[in-house]
Amino acid sequence: MADASHKTRCAWAGGSDIYQAYHDQEWGVPLHDERALFEFLVLEGAQAGLSWITILKKREAYREAFDNFDVARVASYDERKIASLMQNSGIVRNHLKLQSAVTNAQKFLAVQEEFGSFDIFIWRFVEGVPQQNNWRSRSAVPGSTETSDAISKELKQRGFKFVGSTICYAFMQATGMVNDHTIDCFRYKQLK
Repeated sequence: MADASHKTRCAWAGGSDIYQAYHDQEWGVPLHDERALFEFLVLEGAQAGLSWITILKKREAYREAFDNFDVARVASYDERKIASLMQNSGIVRNHLKLQSAVTNAQKFLAVQEEFGSFDIFIWRFVEGVPQQNNWRSRSAVPGSTETSDAISKELKQRGFKFVGSTICYAFMQATGMVNDHTIDCFRYKQLK
């Protein structure tokens, strides 16, 4: 899809300024910041069963509600805090998803303790280097891969929630562990 500046983007990035900005500035960019990795883990889990645009529109409310994704603070949330989050219309009010964010924060801290950082842990699945794909169309992009299967399996074994293979693949795409920009997209070559 081309805009006024004649940039061709991945087909999904059209129709919304929010999608376009996210596509152009974040999606597929290798991410190694612990706070941001935790943010995407929570947001991808929250997105399950919903459209990503819904989550992007609620992103600032999530940042406010979840103490800017301070993993240690989120890990300390109790049922009273979850009950207050259930009253927040700016986020997805699903008790299981909110509880999973707290559980995942606790497990995230355990992974940091064991590996030195979540970044080291998660990027080892791609040997520290983004996987480069060469998709010609959006329909060719898979919903999951053997790598996302492996990530999902290990995260589940470690007690993480809302980390199915499709969610893990979306996390990989968002955090640049994989370059899934279609080959006609201007970001494809920039991130290759």
